[in-house]
Amino acid sequence: SVALIEKDKIGGTCLHYGCIPTKALLHAAEVADLTRESDQFGITASLDGIDVAGVNKYKDGVVSRAYKGLTGLIKTRKIVTIEGEGKLVAPNAVEVNGTRYEARTVVLASGSYAKSLPGLELDGERVISSYEALTLERIPESVVVLGGGVIGVEFASVWRSFGSEVTIVEALPHLVPAEDEACSK
Repeated sequence: SVALIEKDKIGGTCLHYGCIPTKALLHAAEVADLTRESDQFGITASLDGIDVAGVNKYKDGVVSRAYKGLTGLIKTRKIVTIEGEGKLVAPNAVEVNGTRYEARTVVLASGSYAKSLPGLELDGERVISSYEALTLERIPESVVVLGGGVIGVEFASVWRSFGSEVTIVEALPHLVPAEDEACSK
């Protein structure tokens, strides 16, 4: 038997605030780029602006379908879900909302969160994390992305495709420094 403890939404950061919605935005950005370049293929198309509400609706639909599929899979597999924040209280025990759950095997999958720099306050409006970037209601005219890792480069790419002037600040010698250097080109 399996129990899954979750304090937010099943699927965690990747499904709701990271990988999946970001890839949906990247796909929408690719469509915008292809529309802009369509005349070279003999196709007349215009891009009169980006409908941010429409893009967000598309992104949210992708996430919603994946979430619905995941929750259905969990239900059919008879996985018990427990809402709350788990605390490891012994090598084989987790406590949630005052109830202790024991198991032969405990897997810790603690998720992730946006990290800031010392002295830089994320205000959610002018200085944002990737979480707020996924829920913007407008395309910024210009944006500075601190960090040229995968997430920073993905958002920079989306915003540039949607018409923003983008500057990436990366302390290391090339973008996506954890990947092969050829990727940064």
